[in-house]
Amino acid sequence: MYESFAQVYDTFMDEVPYDAWADCLIRRMQQDGIGDGLVLDLGCGTGQMTRRLARAGYDMIGVDSSPDMLQIAQEKSDGLDILYLMQDMRSFELYGTVRCVISTCDSLNYMTEREDLLQVFRLVNNYLDPGGLFLFDMNSIYHYESLCAGNTFAESRDDCSFIWENSYDPESRINEYDLTLFLRREEGLYERFLETHRERAWSVKEVETLLAEAGLKPEGAGCAYDRETDRILFQARETGKQHA
Repeated sequence: MYESFAQVYDTFMDEVPYDAWADCLIRRMQQDGIGDGLVLDLGCGTGQMTRRLARAGYDMIGVDSSPDMLQIAQEKSDGLDILYLMQDMRSFELYGTVRCVISTCDSLNYMTEREDLLQVFRLVNNYLDPGGLFLFDMNSIYHYESLCAGNTFAESRDDCSFIWENSYDPESRINEYDLTLFLRREEGLYERFLETHRERAWSVKEVETLLAEAGLKPEGAGCAYDRETDRILFQARETGKQHA
């Protein structure tokens, strides 16, 4: 997953308003009294959000299962002191607890099984400070049913092009998309790559039920980053640990 696409991920995602998203997350954390300290970026990808929070003064840890994405994140660190760990979010391990866990760009929609998403939430709960905050976004059911559905998207840039073919099953709520990449090589030739990705649409009720089952307290879900109508931003809190 995200092998060939990692090479051009940031190129094709250059219209994502990362700055506005980061401002929203920072504002939420500061409202909660989290102005510094350790923050985990779960499913950090190429480190777009990780770097922005590091520049805002947070001690960042980035976790991702793709070595290709993490390599790019490392190359773009710009001298920032960020700890990147190559780990599956269903089995990640940290050296201690963190003040906040974030997860953006619908990383958690890649958890297509109930037990997998529950396990991620259990680990988040385990590695949060007492009263720690969990902020994450997910694509809504509407996103997959209406925007993805059976649609095909294509885009061409100077050195790369892609074709993105979606297939959504409303019964399982699994969206499978086949990604065909054409990457320009020497002498103007293009190399073709194929990747298949699968994401699941989760309802707000399902997500909040799993958060509670994992020991986290759901604190609301709504339109993500104040504007993303097909993306939901969830907030939850650790409540089980005792303060020292």
